[in-house]
Amino acid sequence: MNKTDLVNEIAAKAGLTKPSAKAALDACLESIEQALANDDKVQLLGFGTFQVMEKDARMGINPRTKEKIQIPARKVVKFKPAAELGK
Repeated sequence: MNKTDLVNEIAAKAGLTKPSAKAALDACLESIEQALANDDKVQLLGFGTFQVMEKDARMGINPRTKEKIQIPARKVVKFKPAAELGK
């Protein structure tokens, strides 16, 4: 399912027009993105939790040259699904 399919599903299930459903989805995604940018955790009961995690710097290997390289520290978003999601 892509974003267009999701907008169509939201519009059908919520009785909204497609532009209204797209605006609602965009607002939701923007709110989640802003919260994560502020290092906040986003917990949606019955769905799951989005959280920013920090990965430490580490050594890696360039697959082409087999040369060792330093991979810098970075932040990544982790998603942990709720137990009810898979049922």
